[in-house]
Amino acid sequence: MDRFDRLAERLEEAEVLDQLVDEEGDAATEAELREHLESLAADLDRLELAALLSGEFDDADAIATLHAGAGGTESQDWAEMLLRMYLRWAERQGFEVELDEVSPGEEAGIKSATFTVKGKNAFGILSAERGVHRLVRISPYDASSRRHTSFASLDVVPVIEEDAAIEIDPNDLRIDTYRSSGAGGQHVNVTDSAVRITHLPTGITAACQNERSQMQNRAVAMRILKARLAELARRAREEKIEGLRGERLEIQFGSQIRSYVLHPYRLVKDHRTNVEVGNVDAVLDGDLTRLIEAELRRRASGD
Repeated sequence: MDRFDRLAERLEEAEVLDQLVDEEGDAATEAELREHLESLAADLDRLELAALLSGEFDDADAIATLHAGAGGTESQDWAEMLLRMYLRWAERQGFEVELDEVSPGEEAGIKSATFTVKGKNAFGILSAERGVHRLVRISPYDASSRRHTSFASLDVVPVIEEDAAIEIDPNDLRIDTYRSSGAGGQHVNVTDSAVRITHLPTGITAACQNERSQMQNRAVAMRILKARLAELARRAREEKIEGLRGERLEIQFGSQIRSYVLHPYRLVKDHRTNVEVGNVDAVLDGDLTRLIEAELRRRASGD
């Protein structure tokens, strides 16, 4: 309500400036009014976006996982491009990011990566990106320079506070240690400090390799595992209430939420909202605001 009241006061100030422009026709006052309205509109958009994020865990931190899909090396390279895009996006938004685990591709790119985004409404905002992402381009790995289509998926779950986390029986866990490898962080070393935890009843796994010690990696992996199990329980509850809520799509053609086309033309199109962005380079550099906000509005409207 305080934010609303402040915006209402600024609107009144703008109305006074508007009257001055009508009465005096002063160019300086008109420029001041224009600047005032642009600032007011931007803050109003931010308030509207915050109002859209009213889910149970929308204000929580987020654990995001990227998986390369159909397409081999092409898709693994695409997954790495998406990882860079989301890390750049988080940086632009002022979020703190931890890169928890990276599984390198056989020739290039990555098979998968897990990262944690920390900040107000991180989960609510990033959940708008959950789904399959499709890339169309001339392959840099094809000697014949043919056009290729690649797929990768992003999954996002909220970080559950310890007091709200589900309980896990230690006997249901298998904990493996291994040597960190590939495109890890600066603390990757030659000891068996990386940790992978498997929840035997569900087969869900979580791994971390980027902390300084095996104990730290184990703590992070357990946090990720708890979040994934909590998300599994939440989805099961929703399906029980709503019936068959929709099958989980494979990471392949026809299942994408968004297409990034680099050839024969350049365009990013979100298939849920039909929003199109011509500046593909800016999107791949983390400029996702327009795409994310459109999806949050679509979701809030129930379309």
